[in-house]
Amino acid sequence: MVFPKTFIRVPDTSIRQRRHELMQHSFFHLDVWLKEGKDLVVRDSSGTSDPYVKFKIGNKQYYKSRTVYKNLNPKWDEKFTIPIEDVFKPVSVKCYDYDRGVSDDRMGAAEIDLSMLNLNSPTELKLELKEKKDDEYMGYILLQCTLVPKSGEEKEQFQQSRTTTIRKSAGSLESQARKLKMQIWSGIVNIVLVEGQNLMAMDDNGLSDPYVKFRLGQEKYKSKHKYKTLNPRWLEQFSLRIFDDQSQTLEISVYDHDLRSDDFMGRATIDLSEIEKERTHTIVKDLEDGAGTIKLLLTISGTQGAETITDLVNYTTNTKERDDLYRSYGIINSFKNLKDIGWLQVKVIRAQGLLAADIGGKSDPFCVLELVNARLQTQTEYKTLNPEWNKVFTFNVKDIHSVLEVTVFDEDRDKKAEFLGKVAIPILLMKRGLRRWYALKDKKLLGRSKGAILVEMDFIYNPVKAAIRTVNPREEKYMQPDPKFKISLMKRNINRVTQIISSIMEVGKFLQSCFEWESKARSITAFTVFLIITWFFEPYMLPVTLLLLFLKNYLIKSAKEAFSVESKEEVVSVDEEEDDEDDDAAKQKKDEKKSVREKFQAAQEVCLQVQQGMDMVASLGERIKK
Repeated sequence: MVFPKTFIRVPDTSIRQRRHELMQHSFFHLDVWLKEGKDLVVRDSSGTSDPYVKFKIGNKQYYKSRTVYKNLNPKWDEKFTIPIEDVFKPVSVKCYDYDRGVSDDRMGAAEIDLSMLNLNSPTELKLELKEKKDDEYMGYILLQCTLVPKSGEEKEQFQQSRTTTIRKSAGSLESQARKLKMQIWSGIVNIVLVEGQNLMAMDDNGLSDPYVKFRLGQEKYKSKHKYKTLNPRWLEQFSLRIFDDQSQTLEISVYDHDLRSDDFMGRATIDLSEIEKERTHTIVKDLEDGAGTIKLLLTISGTQGAETITDLVNYTTNTKERDDLYRSYGIINSFKNLKDIGWLQVKVIRAQGLLAADIGGKSDPFCVLELVNARLQTQTEYKTLNPEWNKVFTFNVKDIHSVLEVTVFDEDRDKKAEFLGKVAIPILLMKRGLRRWYALKDKKLLGRSKGAILVEMDFIYNPVKAAIRTVNPREEKYMQPDPKFKISLMKRNINRVTQIISSIMEVGKFLQSCFEWESKARSITAFTVFLIITWFFEPYMLPVTLLLLFLKNYLIKSAKEAFSVESKEEVVSVDEEEDDEDDDAAKQKKDEKKSVREKFQAAQEVCLQVQQGMDMVASLGERIKK
């Protein structure tokens, strides 16, 4: 591709003399002062661009400027130096518009002819941006260049220093990677990706196949993609680790899944430093440029150190705070904030005799506490079967019939956490202030697992609020075990539907026998009942019955809405950072490998829908029968 070159008038020397002068030196420094851009082209739908500039010699990039967001007249004001070994090779200057998708948009390019610069003299340049075979005016860039010749010794010194710098950077990267593997995290961000609303349509059918990418420092997660929907519901739970020397900004990017290259749909960021720790937050985050919303549950827990508010060593009971709790949940406040039933405090002391999950006969256990959708977590204690956590956690109780689930896991650095044991404690069965051991059980809570855990619980609640909440539907738990297709369950549902059909056929045979007078007593009884209904039935009874049903459904819906409203929390967004571009060819091969698995998964989902449909029909028929 040929770009417009920038020539400078040379009034005192000819081109031949200049070439001879430049050939006397084997090495140069090009000092560049990138000042600003003017009248750049529009590349975004909002009528602006996010420009940045790259400086290249051949195929090697020597400098990349910062991105100036939403500006067609950006001011960079950046100074840097480019080493020049061949002064007759032009410097390519390319301007791009930063996009959050797969690739950035071009905004024009130009070239600097170094052979036309005066030595040791600053030269002001105005680079007009152009594209190949396109005469469109794309604006210009203002900069100042100074070509400084260097001696052979200075060239050797520069190359040696550069080699040393490269080795140090490589060593630092290796040490950083090694440190990341061995480093103990300072906290855990537990996220439940619930749903998206009003996402952008990227396909021809007016729909999308959205999925979400999360990034926190070096930690990443990618959700499953949902087919043909603008309001996907994922219900996926995962955790990202927080390290002290890494970014505290959680980046959220939404993409549309395609066979070749995925389309970018939207982006948002959450500053975790502004999120209250040891508490589950319901966050509805707006994507940039009105691209929809993402709803998630976010909890920062597992923090270490004695300075945390959940550390039992520094915890002391505050009599005044406790009196305030009793007062806030007293009978006088029974009809204020009906969703807030009570307050639960759980002290996780220690565990003993846990299952050995690692090769050395030890484990790296941590404890997770779940109360419906609230999820808190202790720190990890390494290389032990008798961990001591000494943590205090508090929960806002929304239903007195909720069950506290305490689960112990073994942390694996490169794999998912391994299950060690679990215990479920209903709130109504908790003994206030009693510190006791609970034997751990298996995942289904049917059999014993190895080990026990010592906890202490305290619970304060309002009985009137609890009674009102009891007659309303339970709070929806987002994270439920995924339903799976089972042949045995499918057979059982088919048998249930068959029994319902048989019952309907028996009712039909009974009515037919009444009309055929197979049994005189049965036919006379049926005829008498028919006469009574016909005699006493009035037309007004039908609309009155329908009105009663309408009122019943309206009251149920109102009660549901009163208790299903969830608080939204606003989180301040921060400036976005640039994602790495995906390799389209490698991604296409990967998608081809996944196609068979996706087809099998789709077939399994169809079978699962049939199974659930049979269950619904059978349940409805059994209710009518009873």
